Amino acid sequence: MKYIEAGSYEELSRIAAGIIADQVKEKPDCVLGLATGSTPIGTYKELIKKYEAGELDFSKVKTVNLDEYIGLDGSSDQSYRYFMNHNLFDHVNIDKNNTNVPNGKAADPSKEGARYDELVASLGGTDIQLLGIGHDGHIGFNEPDEVFYAATHEVVLDDMTIDANARFFASRDEVPTKAITMGMWAIMQAKKIILVANGEGKKDIVDKFMHGPVTPKVPASILQCHRDVTVIYSKN
Repeated sequence: MKYIEAGSYEELSRIAAGIIADQVKEKPDCVLGLATGSTPIGTYKELIKKYEAGELDFSKVKTVNLDEYIGLDGSSDQSYRYFMNHNLFDHVNIDKNNTNVPNGKAADPSKEGARYDELVASLGGTDIQLLGIGHDGHIGFNEPDEVFYAATHEVVLDDMTIDANARFFASRDEVPTKAITMGMWAIMQAKKIILVANGEGKKDIVDKFMHGPVTPKVPASILQCHRDVTVIYSKN
């Protein structure tokens, strides 16, 4: 596991975007695993800059996102489909038919999970998976639990996660309490993983998942078992 401590959030974003950009240049039809949340936004801004400068072509790129709130569809400005369109897809020349986000309005989340895993498998897994991390160690919406869940599945969000995401909503009461999230199988199929973490409040959990025991009580700790992980952290 490679660890990079950036001097600022801006530097963190540039480093992460640089790694992703190199992948797109090397393999124009690559599969990118993408994440939502506040930390990846800077990375997406840097990728947009590179596209606008003529450095990147996204026309053949395919993407799969980690998760979506149950009950929200892409028309909701709090959905992760909307987030990705607003923060990246609308600003580059990607074919949105090649972008994938779990269906939060699926009538049967378990069937949607199976469909999503089949999709990831059909693409051969992701070439790079971008991850953030929650204060409780969750990746995607894989919350601390007694077991690692392999399949894409429905999850009830922890209070800590709801509290953290409440800043994106008018009130905490509006935050969905359930989501559908990519499981550990699809995440670990990635050829390369980049995890970005920002802020002094994330330092303890970064140390814990990198150096503590591999346990589902700290979901990100499973990344210790992956062959190619880069952790980029900035306290500012």
